[in-house]
Amino acid sequence: VQLQASGGGLVQPGGSLRLSCAASRFTLDYYAIGWFRQAPGKEREGVSCIMSSPSVTYYADSVKGRFTISRDNRKNTVYLQMNRVKPEDTAVYYCATCGYGATIYSTGYWGQGTLVTVSS
Repeated sequence: VQLQASGGGLVQPGGSLRLSCAASRFTLDYYAIGWFRQAPGKEREGVSCIMSSPSVTYYADSVKGRFTISRDNRKNTVYLQMNRVKPEDTAVYYCATCGYGATIYSTGYWGQGTLVTVSS
């Protein structure tokens, strides 16, 4: 199982960014995939998770209404559309297999991270 996150970069507050999580060596269709982030000096937190079927979605309160997770099984890719970003969204973002039970948690398979910096 391999996951590769991409799409990070520098964005101004209030701007938008789309992250991608591409899978290789396995088919995403049967997995719940999520996004996690870790800011400097802080613990890693679950941001969003999308189930396999149906594609039920979950969000952390801190991003609800601003971020949207989606999946394109034909492209074997999961996306995180980040809108109205804030400086506190600055972090390394990771994609991973996920689950949900009051909070978003990882179920073990992690990809490499991509850095998102929100700054003017």
